[in-house]
Amino acid sequence: MHHQYLNSLLALLVLSVGTFAQAQSTSATPHSHLRPVKPPASLKVHGIFRSHMVLQRDKPITIWGWAPVGSKVTVALGDQKGESKAAADSGRWEVVFAAEPANAQGQSLVVQSGDESVRMDDILIGDVWVMNGQSNMAFALKGVFEADLESATAHLPLLRHLRIKAGAESEYVETDIKEEFLNGDDPDKNWKVVTPAVASEMGAIGYVFGSQLQRALQIPIGIIDNARGGASLESLVPRHKFADHPDAKAYLKWVDDRRAAFSEQAFLAEQIRKYEESLKQHEKQIADDQEKGRKVNRRKPNKPDGSIRTWSVPGRSPSDAAACYNGMFGVFKGLSIKGVAFHQGFNNSMMNTSCNPKFYRLLMKLMVQGWREDFKDPHLPVAVIGLCAGGQAQTALNFEMEGLSTASYIREAQQHGLADIQDPEHTAYIPSDDQRIPQLHPQKKKELGLRAARWALKTVYGMNIIWDTANIVSAKQEWPALVLTFDRAVFPDDMSAVIEGFSIADRSGTYFMANASIRPTKDKAMANRQIVVSSPLVTEPVSVRYSWARGPMGNLKVDGKPWQPLQSFRTDNIDFSAEVSHMDPDGPRKNAEELKKLKEEAAAALKKRLDNAQMSSPPLGSH
Repeated sequence: MHHQYLNSLLALLVLSVGTFAQAQSTSATPHSHLRPVKPPASLKVHGIFRSHMVLQRDKPITIWGWAPVGSKVTVALGDQKGESKAAADSGRWEVVFAAEPANAQGQSLVVQSGDESVRMDDILIGDVWVMNGQSNMAFALKGVFEADLESATAHLPLLRHLRIKAGAESEYVETDIKEEFLNGDDPDKNWKVVTPAVASEMGAIGYVFGSQLQRALQIPIGIIDNARGGASLESLVPRHKFADHPDAKAYLKWVDDRRAAFSEQAFLAEQIRKYEESLKQHEKQIADDQEKGRKVNRRKPNKPDGSIRTWSVPGRSPSDAAACYNGMFGVFKGLSIKGVAFHQGFNNSMMNTSCNPKFYRLLMKLMVQGWREDFKDPHLPVAVIGLCAGGQAQTALNFEMEGLSTASYIREAQQHGLADIQDPEHTAYIPSDDQRIPQLHPQKKKELGLRAARWALKTVYGMNIIWDTANIVSAKQEWPALVLTFDRAVFPDDMSAVIEGFSIADRSGTYFMANASIRPTKDKAMANRQIVVSSPLVTEPVSVRYSWARGPMGNLKVDGKPWQPLQSFRTDNIDFSAEVSHMDPDGPRKNAEELKKLKEEAAAALKKRLDNAQMSSPPLGSH
């Protein structure tokens, strides 16, 4: 019976991978290029174009799709009309219209070829923003704090939304989006006019960001949600950018080599083998239970159904080079957009071979540069919302142990990667680590959407909105303390005299929780711009860290505004560990050994500080 099942499933497999095998035969290295496209037998418009969408204002409007080779295609957008001819190689056609100003009056977009016609209605002209990253960006409004009030007020006919869902990732540079990947399980694959019900299903950050922009600007706003849960940064970088640096190029070759060596048939055959072994073991356990009179509810193994999760396929996995960009973002390049908000970092901060802060920094730069190249805007506005503060919250009782954090290095890499682009007028790092919730998906998402909206309204749109950052200017030794100077005032929004979140170290590199206070001054220009940091355990300090944990302490705000937290930083250059490349098969063991050593050092530092505090405290009841 098992062999019959094996043969039938393998037959199904041959059919299911036929298209894949055919694609392999068309190119010696199919994973390095566009997915092979055959000219269609009928008219097709790219999947991003749908009723109720928003087209980008003030930029050329490009409409494209496919049709039988040589056929004439006419396109009408409102009063604008254009013609194209389906190309000989792929049947692709394209029409470019002149830029238009914002227009809240719905227009029709009609594409015709011969007797065929595709009509899309209620097309608006405004600004289109992309919400990219991983699950904390995709996390729906209905799951966050204040979701009830936000969704109840979401009567916003000029705010439109489209979601590209997980599963669209690909090892190929895709050219079109399948309907199955639009708007989840909703049968309506058009852009959504935002109502309370629609808002509840939107990514929370994207909804709050978009709703604030729409209300402030009074123009149509389109939000494309294409964040992918579990995505590593590697998968979000445009494929062509890996050629720009030798380290990235070597990594891409490693991914491509693994993909070339992977056999879907062999993988599924192995799944069947494992299933049959599990089934035999299950049947043996049932027989033993019956023989011994035991009543045990044993779960029967699930039969493989011939499908393969994207995680299992090298090059297609959301952990691998360009996979998510290929099918979820770059797939609609050619569409004009206003900007991108990005929120990611969790998968790259796990202590295994994926935690490579220096490589992350490089990829952050390449990613933004690649977006700008693909969407033909050298100053495309980009806001990177820093890695969120999940996990165990840092306290005075675990400070040093929680200060041993991969998350902090990834946040630093996000900041530095953006800085490497050298375009501060059009890029921003937006801290989120002050919004501490001990969960994988913290429910404080509204706050992050509001911060991103403040940044955009001030810097992109030039409105009189408060959004600023502050940077450390110097760290001078005034033993036994370090005096930090900032370019702007930084102080707690509750005016507390207790400054939290600093650690300090001498040349040994061992960090202890520090005392910190604002240096008094009569110079109004320097008010709240200097912080004095010290510890009784560090007599010759050389460096400090601030807000350096996954869920860090830290209460400084720029100009004391609660929505402007001071970003995490450090004045040392100590690596978390020697970076292990993705290609090193021994990487996990090396990282585990390094982490064990660092944990032991952090535990010793915590014990020393707590012991010292106990010795310094007077006995209970003494005077």
